[in-house]
Amino acid sequence: MRKYYLLISLCIFGLFLFFVNEKSFADKGRKYYEEAGQILWDINTDEKVIALTFDDGPHKKYTPDILDILDKYNAKATFFIVGENAEKNPELALRIHEEGHELAIHTYTHPFRTNVSNLMKEIKQTHATIYGITGYVPVLFRPVEGQYTDSMIDAIAKEGYKVVMWSWHLDTFDWKSPGEKKIINTVLKGAKPGSVVLFHDGGGNREQTVRALKKILPELEDQGYRFVTISELLEIQKLNKKDGK
Repeated sequence: MRKYYLLISLCIFGLFLFFVNEKSFADKGRKYYEEAGQILWDINTDEKVIALTFDDGPHKKYTPDILDILDKYNAKATFFIVGENAEKNPELALRIHEEGHELAIHTYTHPFRTNVSNLMKEIKQTHATIYGITGYVPVLFRPVEGQYTDSMIDAIAKEGYKVVMWSWHLDTFDWKSPGEKKIINTVLKGAKPGSVVLFHDGGGNREQTVRALKKILPELEDQGYRFVTISELLEIQKLNKKDGK
């Protein structure tokens, strides 16, 4: 009998932990956030546009290599930068901006776990860093590892930022160094109009990313794709909604 009551107690406690944990994380769902205009994953469009995004830079070695490749194909991209990396490499943050790419926020220290108060401090610190280097006012934010809670989204939106994720099937996992062929195949097989691709230009060895881009960009260009920034993608989405598409 005692074992029975113990089992029941453990089950009740487990359910309690489950619901507490569920409430602590985002549970409104993608549809809610998209309709509220708070988070972007990708857009529905017939126009052959695709947004290339890069996290964790700027990096003194790999960011310049990536910028050179983008320039070769007249491709614009969005760089979600880590504030302290921008402060270490201000000339690269400035180059990103001057070459027509979009600068966005990816926290200041890249913490894997944080709370709302600290997150907002990191966002504001990186905002100030970007503005101080370039004079540009960033409006986009991507959370580390794509992790967020409802309270974080509310706080971020209240400050006027839009959260940007990525097309789930277009996470290249390049930070794992899966091999350039796998990175290439992920992008070329998954590319669709309105997609957002996740790459990294910092945080580790990105040689595979650089080599993969040299093959991805010309192939997508041959397929008729145009490479746009996230803000350009959002503008296309806005126009489509206006036209009832």
